[in-house]
Amino acid sequence: MTIATLRYGDRETDYHVALTERLTTKILIHVHPDGIVEVEAPPNREPTIIQAAVQKRARWIFENLDSAKDARAYALPREYVGGETHFYLGRRYRLLVREDRTVPSTVKLVRGTIEIVAPVADRAAIRRRLRQWYRIRAQEYFRRRIDEIASRIDWLSVLPPMKLVPMELQWGSCSPTGSIHLNPALIRAPRHCIDYVLLHELCHLKEHNHSKKFYALLAKHDPHWVDTKAELDRLAELFLAE
Repeated sequence: MTIATLRYGDRETDYHVALTERLTTKILIHVHPDGIVEVEAPPNREPTIIQAAVQKRARWIFENLDSAKDARAYALPREYVGGETHFYLGRRYRLLVREDRTVPSTVKLVRGTIEIVAPVADRAAIRRRLRQWYRIRAQEYFRRRIDEIASRIDWLSVLPPMKLVPMELQWGSCSPTGSIHLNPALIRAPRHCIDYVLLHELCHLKEHNHSKKFYALLAKHDPHWVDTKAELDRLAELFLAE
């Protein structure tokens, strides 16, 4: 991997160039949530051609760097107090906390808010109830979407088992035994981003590594997966913030 510098007007940023054999013609540019710019290129690409491709996307790169910076500003540790914003299926919801000892605890969506009613409204209790609500929603939504996506895949005859597993750096994984593990925090992401992750893991049931065959299979079922992945990477810090 080499490092080069991109200049655009009075701005500049370093970018990392990785040559990867899974690419034959395309040059892929990723702006990660932490502000790192990564460029993937075929092994036979001349440095001047790679540089020209990066320069051509300079405006897009700096716009995404700005978006990532804004996202990090929002991605502060959660306080779990009324008025704070939380995500569900890509939308922001304001947290509404109501303490009431006379009724059972509930968490529900009410007109642009996530309303939590609890006998004790301390932060630990609110965090626990909200995480449980996310987990229940994730279990139901992911299972339904896996069933729907799998129904359109002709080579998949058996639905894989699914398990929710909290992860720090991944949205999902596929075990050697064919079980799909999903990060419950993914339920905060937009629907099309969730579908991309689910499809990604389903494709691993046929291609168990990130080979050319795997990416060809992924592109066959989702031609726009590169843009969706870039969007999810850009917003990951926002959705993973606890």
